[in-house]
Amino acid sequence: MKKLIFTLLLLTILLPVAWSQGSQVYETLSVKSGILNMDRKYAIYLPEGYDQTDRSYPVLYLLHGGGDDQTGWVQFGQVQHIADKAIREGTAAPMIIVMPDANTGVRGYFNAVDGSFEYEDFFFQELIPHIEKTYRVRSERRYRAVAGLSMGGGGTIFYALHQPDLFAAAAPLSAATGNWDPEQLKKRLKDSGSKATDQQMETYYQRHNIESMIKNAPEEELKKIKQIRWYISCGDDDFLYEGNSLMHILFHKNEIPHEYRVKDGAHTWSYWRNELPIVLEFVSGSFTQL
Repeated sequence: MKKLIFTLLLLTILLPVAWSQGSQVYETLSVKSGILNMDRKYAIYLPEGYDQTDRSYPVLYLLHGGGDDQTGWVQFGQVQHIADKAIREGTAAPMIIVMPDANTGVRGYFNAVDGSFEYEDFFFQELIPHIEKTYRVRSERRYRAVAGLSMGGGGTIFYALHQPDLFAAAAPLSAATGNWDPEQLKKRLKDSGSKATDQQMETYYQRHNIESMIKNAPEEELKKIKQIRWYISCGDDDFLYEGNSLMHILFHKNEIPHEYRVKDGAHTWSYWRNELPIVLEFVSGSFTQL
């Protein structure tokens, strides 16, 4: 009888621990894409307590760089450890973090110049609706942010510029800032064997040149871009430093509020791991109310 009582007491103590879960990360989830005609993988971070309540969460779309896939931020960026720590210490709001794969079929976050592979359409028309249908995500603009490194930094910039009414915050890190010279773009595309016409190249350039987009944006669109909370960061030894500096100058001239940080570092995971807690705190400023 004493042994039974002891066992019941022990279970009373341990069961809450056993049933309480920490954060969860899933690396190989997928969504069927009719636009791309394939299944597309993504990884997702669910904060501690997600399975214990019916609470809905803000969402950060966190984009990887060239050569990585949806597991990059999990494996090399240590997103689970960093997010857990930031949320536990109160510097970041509990949030869902979605990390899509942009390294399958055609590498990159944008639609192909010739329209043969429309990844950006997939992202907005299929991935975001899938996430908001499958997970308890707050779907209002103020609860949605985008961030990324290198190629994913470029994705961050142009997703926010293309759809400014969808994002409250954007945080490009060491970003590939797109095409600053139309002739360089045409040469690069022709050298790669692209069959795109001159008109297709010109249209692509106008849509992926920050200066053109800001200059040609209607007043209402520019107002939305200015309402986004921008955090731009690049290492002083990064080979993409010049493009990030030009973006900062362009934003400054056009009175687009933003935080611009140049820090000691290069195009490395150690730089991006150090920046991730800052990004989480920064986007949380849009998710919370002072």
